[in-house]
Parts: sequence; structure tokens; C-alpha cells
Amino acid sequence: FLYEGVSKLLAPGWSAEGFLRAGGGPLAGAFRYVADHPALLKIVDPLNMWALTIIGAALMLGLFTRAAAVAGMILVVLYYLACPPWFGPPAAANVEGNYLLVNKNLVELLALLVILAMPATGFGLDGILMAGRARRRAEAGGTAAGGARVSPASNAPEPPGLRPHTIVMNLAPPGLSRRRILAGLAGLPFIGGFVLAVLKRHGWFSHEEANLALRVDARTGATLKKFDFSASLADLKGRLPTARLGHLELSRVMLGGNLIGGWAHARDLLYVSKLIKAYHHRQKVFETLRLAESAGVNAIITNPLLCDVINDYWRSTGGKIRFISDCGGSDVLAGARESIDRGACACYVHGGVADGLVARGDFDTIARTLELIRRNGLPAGIAGHKLRTVRACVEKGLLPDFWMKTLHHANYWSAKPAEEHDNTWCDDPEGTIAFMGTLKQPWIAYKILAAGAIEPRDGFRYAFANGADFICVGMYDFQIIEDVNLALDVLADKDKLNRRRDWMA
Repeated sequence: FLYEGVSKLLAPGWSAEGFLRAGGGPLAGAFRYVADHPALLKIVDPLNMWALTIIGAALMLGLFTRAAAVAGMILVVLYYLACPPWFGPPAAANVEGNYLLVNKNLVELLALLVILAMPATGFGLDGILMAGRARRRAEAGGTAAGGARVSPASNAPEPPGLRPHTIVMNLAPPGLSRRRILAGLAGLPFIGGFVLAVLKRHGWFSHEEANLALRVDARTGATLKKFDFSASLADLKGRLPTARLGHLELSRVMLGGNLIGGWAHARDLLYVSKLIKAYHHRQKVFETLRLAESAGVNAIITNPLLCDVINDYWRSTGGKIRFISDCGGSDVLAGARESIDRGACACYVHGGVADGLVARGDFDTIARTLELIRRNGLPAGIAGHKLRTVRACVEKGLLPDFWMKTLHHANYWSAKPAEEHDNTWCDDPEGTIAFMGTLKQPWIAYKILAAGAIEPRDGFRYAFANGADFICVGMYDFQIIEDVNLALDVLADKDKLNRRRDWMA
């Protein structure tokens, strides 16, 4: 209980919305009603988080144990009824296993019932409180009603003829002995171990890191710079604008999937791909997608290799982020089929694949891929790293529903267009801007930061000002809020944006 509550409090943008939507039990309608109303959700989310935390802390400390057990049972019953196993197939949010009747919620309910029926009253803070109350009652019990002296042994008024020297055994409760205090504090070592585990899982405060954050700039070396990774949903400046791509309503900023998939494009830093794969474990991917959705980014553009991850995210969290597939792989038609079958909302011919097909003069494969995607009711696109790819497709009459084209300037230190080594993705930015300006289909610009070499504010403004209808940006979880705010600033300042192409979406 305690860790579930604390982990939710520490998770940026956590919400019960996905769990409430995924439920299929008798209360499914009520849960979905809450999920559909943001005002109710803003009440339910903190109630859930703090209830779990307080109930868990009370049970571990042995404080108000019966009340904590009752409150815990109410919560667990709600969880059980939200996704009951009940002989049917497991519900979407029920990811811990496949159950018939008994799941972890039912086990916890029965355990709490035992605690309610037979609380270990001699232990925990309740034990100390009970001893204190017993001592006060004993001290207050020396006089009966009407002023008669009370014999502690019998708790009855002394008969009138009792002689003053009569010896009466005092059997009053002994009060707070050292043994009782130790028993009452038995939960504290477990709380200490819990705190250590949480710190190990979620990170320690480090004076060294705090000083480095003030003194080190990871981009240019040991120069003064202050980092701020504390941005949260409360810091959002507004809601990202959306636009239509075919029948889809998509956010102007889309999440790029390269970082999650481990395609780092880190130039000669060969360790970075392994590093980001280790960083993006399953829960981190889910946190990133959930935070992106909460910040208004409603689509991710990535490879069919991530179909399993995205489908797992949809099933286990109830998330609704849309998946646009690049159909990449050795067979673009097979990639398109897999993406369509696994829930892609739009597909396009991967930039590197399209560059190769055009170089070989194989326009038929591109045409058949577009036809396959459209036959399945999805918007179909063509991507290209090279401007000649887009030009050649237009000349051949291959007009997709949208274009994907790289766009970034070359004003960064590692840009060497004449000697390309995974360091430049748009070798003719001015030519790209001029030609894309003549096309009437929506344009999603990607590689707009040259794989992390260009500041987001600069890259966002450059892409939107020069004709992009949408931008695709790879983001770590701790960058999402900042990047969304930067995009909002750029799009809101229409005078400075001075856009060179009409919006086509």
C-alpha cells in the first residue's frame, strides 16, 4: 500500500484515468464516467494516492490499525470490482497474470480482514496508545461515583466496615514499560528500510550532483549553466494546438520514437545507444508516453519494432497515444502490414528506405505501399532524408496524404554536409524549404534538432517558420514539459514566426 501510494506521488503526471477506462466489472460505467470528467479525475487521483500512502503508513506503524484495515478493504474492493477475473478473459488493466477468481486484490482483501478481526494490539503505536490509556484509566479509577474509595483489585466500593489496615492488591495495568515501548516501535525499522528502498529506486539527493548542475554544461564543457529537471504538468503554459492529417486530429508536436527504441544517432559516441536502451526500461517507456499524453502530445512516430511496447502500453495502462509507423525494415510492405495489424493510425515509407528505392528507380514498391495503407483506411505518407527523393516521387505522380521530410539548419559545430557521417540529415535546407513550400499536402518535419545538436527553441522555430505543419521530436521524459512549453511559445508568437508557407493541416 505504502509503496503504491509513494510511487504514484513521485511519478510525474500519474493518473488513474487509464485504469478507470480499462475496467470491465460491474462498476465500469461509474469508473468511465469519472475518467471522462477531468474535474472528477482531479479529485480522485490525489485521493487515491494519499489514501494508499496513509493506509500503508498506518499499517506499517501499527497506528489506528482497525481503521486503516477498513479503509484498505474499501480501496481493494474497488480495485477488484474494476477488473474482476470472474471466469472471463483478463481485463486490459489486469497485467499481473491470468486469473479465474482469485487475484492479488482478493488476497489483500482477505489479509486485511484478518488484521481487522485480530489486530496485533500489543505491537505498533496502537500498543503504546493502549498502554497509556490503560494507565490513565487506572489512575482515574481510584475513586468511585459518590466519593467511595475503590479497591483496584475488585473495582468495587469498599464495604463500610472495612478496617483501614486491610491490604488490597493493586493489579492496575503496569503502563509503559521498556518492553511495551520497544514492541510499539517495532514498525520503525521497516519504515527505515522502506525509505532506503524508495531512495534507491527513485534517486538520492546528491550534493555533488547539485553542485555539478550549477557548474557544468554538458554541451560545451565546464562552463556555468543551471539545469532544471523539476518541470511538472503544473508548469505547462497551455494546451498544444492540434491539426487534421486526413481523418486524424494530431498535436502539432509529435513524439519521436528513436530514443525509446535505442536509435541514438549520437555521432561517434558509440556507448549512447546502449545507455538509452538501459534507461528506457518498460516502466520508464510507459511513464514517458503517459507524460507526453498528459502534456498534449497525442502521437508517437516510430518503427514497427516498437509495436509490442506500444500495444502493451495501451493494454496495461489504457493509454491512447496514437502510433504512426515508418514501416521500416527489410521489407516495407511487410512492415506496413504488421503496423496496420498492430494498431497504427497512419503509415509512411521510411526515409532511408524511400531514399534507397528512389535511387534504384523502384517507384512501384512505394506505390504499392501507399495503396496498401490507403486500402486499410489509413493516411499514407512518404518520407525522405534526401530532397531528391521527394522531388522524384512528385515527378512520378506519387502524391501521398502527407510528407515526412528532414529539416534543420547547418549552423552547429558537427555539421559537415560534404562529409556525412551520421551527423547531418538535411543537406540542403534552403532547397527543402523552397520545394516543400510548393506542395499542398501536410508536412511532418523530423530530425529538426539534428539528433540533439540544435537547441529546441531554435529548431522548433526554424521548422515551423519554414513550412512544417507538424514536428517530430525525440524527447526524454524530463524534457517533455519544457519542449511543449517552447513549442507553445513559438506557435503563439505569430509575428516573430513569420511563416513562409500556408498551413496545409
